[in-house]
Amino acid sequence: MGQLSAENISVAFAGLKALSSVSLDIRPGQISGLIGPNGAGKTTLVNVLTGFQAPTEGSVTLDGASLGRLKPHQLRRRGIARTFQGGRLFRDLPVIDNLEVTGVGLGMSRRAAVAEAEGMLDWMGIAPLAERLAGTLPYTDERRVAIGRALMGRPAYILLDEPAAGMSAPEAADLSALVHRIAKTLGTGVLIIEHNVGLVLGLCDHIVVLDSGAVIEEGAPAAIRQSEKVRHAYMGTAADMAPTGGEVRA
Repeated sequence: MGQLSAENISVAFAGLKALSSVSLDIRPGQISGLIGPNGAGKTTLVNVLTGFQAPTEGSVTLDGASLGRLKPHQLRRRGIARTFQGGRLFRDLPVIDNLEVTGVGLGMSRRAAVAEAEGMLDWMGIAPLAERLAGTLPYTDERRVAIGRALMGRPAYILLDEPAAGMSAPEAADLSALVHRIAKTLGTGVLIIEHNVGLVLGLCDHIVVLDSGAVIEEGAPAAIRQSEKVRHAYMGTAADMAPTGGEVRA
């Protein structure tokens, strides 16, 4: 599987540009970060990559082939999965059924979907949650179940939209370890969109920084940490660029 790429993506809403000529690559087994102040265009870019938003200009390609106007469920079957800021679990179903429904939707038999769901919950260390109603889960467990659901069918790429929002430092550290396992053990390409800059700097191989819909910097964590452009975007506060920790916000 080749890389997933956004190429010169622009998105305009009622004449206002949410994204301006943004390019980004996600590679198998690599963890990429997407950061930027509120309103920078991060979620809009994820929506473009996963078929929820058509770009005004530019294209999304997979291994060099255009994905055109494929719908979200078609992209999911091509191996491009995502989570959402709000979790979006089926709240009236048990956790195991949330994963099973996804497997069936991807074309698995019910028996195969149940087996993979059980295996996924076990791999993630949340098997005891299997029979819990999704709507009764604490916020952090809801996020983990959403990631497990997105991993059904072993997608080549997973895009995580603010998975650490509201997490304490220990919870964010556990999430970071999980994301590292997803990339390095499963070989999945990961894009993590986060306000927790410390988590991104400590976890990602490559980081893209958006501000006002445009890329202002990209590179390895060390380069991002030292960038004056990034400091300026985050109002120059030293805490925003701290290398580790779960409470660093931007």
